[in-house]
Amino acid sequence: MFDITNPIYTDADKAREHLEAIHWPNGPICPHCGNVDPARITKMQGKSTRPGVYKCNECRKPFSVTVGTVFERSHIPINKWVLASHLMAASKKGMSAHQLHRMLGVTYKTAWFMAHRIREAMKEDNDTSGPLGGEGKTIEADETYIGKRETPRNYARPRARKNWKPTKSGKAGGAQKRIVVGLVERGGKSRMFHLNDATKATVREVLVRNADRQSILYTDESRLYTETGAEYAKHGTTKHSAGEYVRYEDGAVIHSNTIESVFSVFKRGMVGVYQHCGEAHLHRYLAEFDFRYNRRAALKISDAERAEDLLRGARDKRLTYRRIGEATYS
Repeated sequence: MFDITNPIYTDADKAREHLEAIHWPNGPICPHCGNVDPARITKMQGKSTRPGVYKCNECRKPFSVTVGTVFERSHIPINKWVLASHLMAASKKGMSAHQLHRMLGVTYKTAWFMAHRIREAMKEDNDTSGPLGGEGKTIEADETYIGKRETPRNYARPRARKNWKPTKSGKAGGAQKRIVVGLVERGGKSRMFHLNDATKATVREVLVRNADRQSILYTDESRLYTETGAEYAKHGTTKHSAGEYVRYEDGAVIHSNTIESVFSVFKRGMVGVYQHCGEAHLHRYLAEFDFRYNRRAALKISDAERAEDLLRGARDKRLTYRRIGEATYS
């Protein structure tokens, strides 16, 4: 149960202790040299030293629990970071920067800054965690289109083709929208990716890198998956153009409704909560929705556990600005 009066959300010292318990369950670890010997780490308690600073006697460098995280060098009180992390972890369809600005009592610019760093903490390392699925497991794949591309592509119109008709607006329909390809393991995790082009080659690369080829693959009738599907243990399709969304075959339930539901939550969040997203940042929003789906209530994960996972994921990640002609700032 979320308790807004919990001291970790109102007191910077309690919030820092909360972070230390998550990141250092067995005592302080020097982020500079990796020293874990408590006899070689000293807690600094001088009057001129801010609370929570330690000194490593191996590399002679000071550090705190925020060093090496997305919270490093931030002047925002750590309790506001912890509260913002909980709000974003617990909100199924996201929490806008304007809402954070109102609830945390910070400027909109600060709230936007915080939200993107929290999304960076939500990002999962797919290379380390390995592919989805495996022998006997089922993966669903599909693509969706959202928003307007900021760098529109111009397609040659096949006007010579018989019966060819443009859309009502005269544009190429989904061709000028941002492309998202999604995978989900039934009963497991999801992964969504922003692609510049949806072709057999680009979609295949996403599939073979992120879906174990011993898995059963279910998609719609799109030709993007026809050849790649043959590389999997089994490839089943449903024909959406004919109104078929589920089919029962030899005891198997063939559909791609699970990934459609993942897209549904994502789109409701993007349209209803965020409303606008720069294309350069789309991958961060995808990581945010994947993070929450992969720790959903159906997997018996509570809001508090999800928030702790988020804070744990802030380690070894930095998101910095680089202005033209200037140095990098955190």
